[in-house]
Amino acid sequence: MNNENKKPQVGVGVMILNKEKVLLGKRNVDPKKADSELHGEGSWTMPGGKLDFKEKLKDAAVREVLEEIGIAIDKENLKIISVSDDIAPNAHFVTIGFLYKDFKGKPQVMEPEEIVEWKWFSLDKLPNPLYPPSRKILDEFVHQSTSGKA
Repeated sequence: MNNENKKPQVGVGVMILNKEKVLLGKRNVDPKKADSELHGEGSWTMPGGKLDFKEKLKDAAVREVLEEIGIAIDKENLKIISVSDDIAPNAHFVTIGFLYKDFKGKPQVMEPEEIVEWKWFSLDKLPNPLYPPSRKILDEFVHQSTSGKA
């Protein structure tokens, strides 16, 4: 595939913390159903997705959480914790990682073709494999926590 006319896209990922546990969803193992240009089939991921044209970053994060787990979150409580380049052979995303700590509710599988389940994981017992953009957000959170910035 010719990458000559391709441009980077913007993605958002939301690290939802509840009682020191992070919410992660298991992506479908079928690449067509996992719906990821970054090839994350079978990996564990945070709620997130692509920014729509003329959509603000926090609005995208709120929309993606609602679409994927069926819970409305307050954009005022979202905090940007990371920005990363996520590059695959035919895709390039600049991913904005958000932290959301004031979570209430029970996550539901809203897109069962793409995400087959949602589970809470202790930060010291994360599943493998992790979706690369989610791994970067988690790594940055841990780095900021140990340096007193989170």
